[in-house]
Amino acid sequence: QVQLVESGGGLVQPGGSLRLSCAASKSIFSIYAMGWYRQAPGKQRELVAAISSGSNTNYVDSVKGRFTISRDNAKNTVYLQMNSLKAEDTAVYYCNAEVWVDATTRTNYWGQGTQVTVSS
Repeated sequence: QVQLVESGGGLVQPGGSLRLSCAASKSIFSIYAMGWYRQAPGKQRELVAAISSGSNTNYVDSVKGRFTISRDNAKNTVYLQMNSLKAEDTAVYYCNAEVWVDATTRTNYWGQGTQVTVSS
């Protein structure tokens, strides 16, 4: 199993920045992919950004150019740098790890979530 602990959320004004961190309980070196999802009130959870074991990244269109996902394998940590924040970025942000169970099967682990509120 993998335990994920997020930190770094909070209240920020529009145009501001935050950096979220996700610390994993085991090495992330061989984890298939890690990502950040978010869920706003009344909306479905959506993928915000993901990074593969080979450090390939992808982003939802609404955050491209503003958010950056990165990983530090030595610290077993994934980061989400969020710049130029907008009110519509307000949500609970969840860290996700997609982990190999066997040669053909993967399973997902989730953190507890961290609240990001963008408001003046």
